[in-house]
Amino acid sequence: MKIFKKNLPVMTIYFGVFIIISIIMMTNSRPAEQAGFIQSKVSIVVFSNESSPLVDGMKEVLSDVAVFVEMEEDETLIQDSLYFRRIAYVLRVPDGFTEDFLSGKEPKLAKTSVPGSTNGIYIDMRLEQYLNTANLYVRGIPGIDAETLNAYTLEDLDYETPVEMQRADQRFGVEGMMQYYFNYLAYTLMYVVIMGISTIMLVFNDLNIKRRSSCAPISPGKVTLQFYLATLLFSLISWFVLVSLSLVFSRNELAGSNTPGFIINSFVFASSTTSIGFLIGNLVRGREAISAVANVFTLGSCFISGVFVPQAILSDSVLKMASLFPTFWYVSGNSQIAVSADFTESLIIQIGFAVAFFVLALVVGKKKRMAIEN
Repeated sequence: MKIFKKNLPVMTIYFGVFIIISIIMMTNSRPAEQAGFIQSKVSIVVFSNESSPLVDGMKEVLSDVAVFVEMEEDETLIQDSLYFRRIAYVLRVPDGFTEDFLSGKEPKLAKTSVPGSTNGIYIDMRLEQYLNTANLYVRGIPGIDAETLNAYTLEDLDYETPVEMQRADQRFGVEGMMQYYFNYLAYTLMYVVIMGISTIMLVFNDLNIKRRSSCAPISPGKVTLQFYLATLLFSLISWFVLVSLSLVFSRNELAGSNTPGFIINSFVFASSTTSIGFLIGNLVRGREAISAVANVFTLGSCFISGVFVPQAILSDSVLKMASLFPTFWYVSGNSQIAVSADFTESLIIQIGFAVAFFVLALVVGKKKRMAIEN
């Protein structure tokens, strides 16, 4: 306990700094609500020297993306209007356009738009859709009249394919705010726990302290177990604080039935993180080395496991590599919890990681102890 109390300020600094950083990043990176798209309309002037169903049809399809402006056909007035952006597009339909089109020719429309503006692209696209569709009927039905041609073309262009917008890949469920914050908890919890435990173990593994401990009437196994339980207590305190913050940030979703699942999953992840910190503390010497290992391990595992980048857009090869880390199964468990699926497998694998890392840490610690005794 003396060692813990002595290094409490250092652990508090690590804990406080990374909580502040996490709050800032979670606040700035929170998923935004998907806004709908509303097509803006372009101011357009149409000059036509003829009146026909084909010209009326072009105006009808353009009405979806354009606002028609009445204007005298004066070149100076038109240029001024384009320059001052009172209009964005001028369309001129030449004499004989309908007759030439029905006869299979390719009459040209005169178009003028604001230089460098993208507004005219929508007009061009709609015109091409109408004329290309009408041209198919002209070629397929010889002798078709303008009125029938316009009716068929408008009927085809009125057809719309239903589109359903999804917020996330359905394989991984809809990612709510609670899932997002609990995913991000993995980064802060892992770094704080690894740094805290490793820093304490750096002092605890000092040669002089080791020799003093060996003189105590307590078996090395009990000493190791007591120390692990102490580190587990530190991890649980860190877990409790971070989970409380996550619940505060996602308080609007607390009433959901998935909340207990997120808490249980994060609790199991905290135990596996404790074992990782226990192992790293037994392997690494020096504060600089601990900081480097904690940064590389935490950031690396979080990047490939879906904490910062959703698992839905990661490649299969990256996900296979990530499955070697408990972080991957923690994030996968959160995804399963979000859609009310069974996440027992993810919990069992995380527990397996916790046991494996703990046993490995015991083996490393025993070898070090035997080396000191010899």
